[in-house]
Amino acid sequence: MSMYVTCLDLESVLVPEIWIAFAEETGIPELKKTTRDEPDYDKLMNYRIGILKEHGLGLKEIQETISKIDPMPGAKEFLDKLRDLGQVIIISDTFTQFAKPLMKKLGYPTIFCNTLEVAPNGEITGFKMRCEKSKYTTVRALQSMGFETIASGDSHNDLAMIRASKAGFLFKSPDSIKAENPDLDAFETYDELYEAIKNAMTE
Repeated sequence: MSMYVTCLDLESVLVPEIWIAFAEETGIPELKKTTRDEPDYDKLMNYRIGILKEHGLGLKEIQETISKIDPMPGAKEFLDKLRDLGQVIIISDTFTQFAKPLMKKLGYPTIFCNTLEVAPNGEITGFKMRCEKSKYTTVRALQSMGFETIASGDSHNDLAMIRASKAGFLFKSPDSIKAENPDLDAFETYDELYEAIKNAMTE
């Protein structure tokens, strides 16, 4: 059992989508676009940064919204149970500056994510991706260290790590992604996902 690492996406899997929460808070509908709508992450982030600039919004405003976000009901308990089975790493395309307050609410699990470039006045000027195809690359690196990976996520940018893993599952995915990937098991509840991960470890 100990040779397994479970790799989970963050947003829509353990916590609500940060940008959607911020879009609702600010009343800027354009910020509701996520990786479910735009698979090209660079394009998506540059689009978001442009909108923030246009509205004069920066890191402080986003962090204020994030401080009000709670993990999805049952997420922390699910993570605790999963960490009892073995190592868990959250691999997310979000940013350290966004994730930190949420990690506290989840009991400080390990997270690998990206970094925002922020000007002294709080304006978000750019972003630095940790590595190319971060989720897939991370799973491959773990495998090269002798680990088996089990992966789960909801979006386009999770598919590569799900398919590269010994077992992979869609979780709370939109119907369109489920329809495009009929061979992948798709779950809606933490109990189902936990059982599937546990079973994959004992197969």
